[in-house]
Amino acid sequence: MSAGWLRRRFLPGGPLPAPRPATPRASPVPYRRPRFLRGSGSSPAADAARRPDARPVRSPARGRTLPWNAGYAEIINAEKSEFNEDQAACGKLCIRRYEFGAEEDQEWLTLCTEEFLTGHYWALFDGHGGPAAAILAANTLHSCLRRQLEAVVEGIVATQPPMHLSGHCVCLSDPQFVEEKGIKTKDLVIGALERAFQECDEVIGRELEASCQVGGCTALVAVSLQGKLYVANAGDSRALLVRRDEIRPLSSEFTPETERQRIQELAFVYPELLAGEFTRLEFPRRLKGDDLGQKVLFRDHHMNGWSYKRVEKSDLKYPLIHGQGRQARLLGTLAVSRGLGDHQLRVLDTNIQLKPFLLSVPQVTVLDMDQLELQEDDVVVMATDGLWDVLSNEQVARLVQSFLPGNRDDPHRFSELAQMLIRSTQGKEDSPTGQGQVSYDDVSVFVIPLHSQGQGGSGP
Repeated sequence: MSAGWLRRRFLPGGPLPAPRPATPRASPVPYRRPRFLRGSGSSPAADAARRPDARPVRSPARGRTLPWNAGYAEIINAEKSEFNEDQAACGKLCIRRYEFGAEEDQEWLTLCTEEFLTGHYWALFDGHGGPAAAILAANTLHSCLRRQLEAVVEGIVATQPPMHLSGHCVCLSDPQFVEEKGIKTKDLVIGALERAFQECDEVIGRELEASCQVGGCTALVAVSLQGKLYVANAGDSRALLVRRDEIRPLSSEFTPETERQRIQELAFVYPELLAGEFTRLEFPRRLKGDDLGQKVLFRDHHMNGWSYKRVEKSDLKYPLIHGQGRQARLLGTLAVSRGLGDHQLRVLDTNIQLKPFLLSVPQVTVLDMDQLELQEDDVVVMATDGLWDVLSNEQVARLVQSFLPGNRDDPHRFSELAQMLIRSTQGKEDSPTGQGQVSYDDVSVFVIPLHSQGQGGSGP
């Protein structure tokens, strides 16, 4: 983002935006569960009327097949909020291929359906401040992604991405310049994912403002395309590759702690964003009046290590990032530093906006499946943070590795595994982990088998 745009959009004293013409107010976003759960016995009324001691684990109906025969299961929170704020989506991506036509005044021409490039898509959205943002993301992100992929599909199917998408060559050395930059076709897919997240974020902002709703969500997306699995994450959900002899994280979690330096640097460059109410510096604990004049440990945006400084009065302000681990909060409000939505979110009793500190751009990890000798029990587990709050990567991997080999004849084994993973978070003494751990959050889980690589049905 440009400095000028940031100042105009968020900083006090900038020019006021032009008044918008009056438009009819949009209807609130209706609550719903994923479409592929239809027929599973799930309903909004059942969710709202649940008992805290009766939290049913829901999966797709036995006759409904998800892409690659993936498994899915979910459970609603223990009355933490009225509705399940997680959302999920999956399906087949049909990407139209275009060519440039000079005879049509250089407009894009759509070719026949045989030229489609196809892939598959799985996504989890963990809402906060209500379910609206997660529902909008589940309804919108796949369309944004398809548009972004279609815009660059000629480069994706090329051996090497061309400098000019039209094929027009301005400089004979263009291919060499592209090669020297190390630009590969996978970089175009990564760029499409990044732009799709940003586009979806803008759509959510407009829709929530129009319907007078608030909220945001994290987003974790897996896309299979041309033998590669692209995992894009903005938030604190997680994807994990589990094989017989390998456990590999496919995502990183974005929290105020993990992005401390980026957040502190923004406050350093634009101190007006804190409105004089917060200090950007990090201390081991919140300072008290008795600390004035003392030399205490601290670190700033440019520091990985720690040093000492003499405490001044300004250091006693509320810290930009407060708390540790799962309790860390940005501006005392939000537990994640990337996601979609939250355009209207402000610090309690202030006009300080959180959106400037939040990124909608995901981190994208690429798994080249063609380079792996995939086995029948190799899977990717995608789950919202409710699962990872109580289960480690190693615990999840052990559950996967112990369950799948003995259930190879069960066509529903991946959904059964997803259900088992959720039951492991419900505090039962006879749970598969045997540790009685409990998660009070919503939990949603996809288990994606890699061996089939596209064999199986596609979700709606």
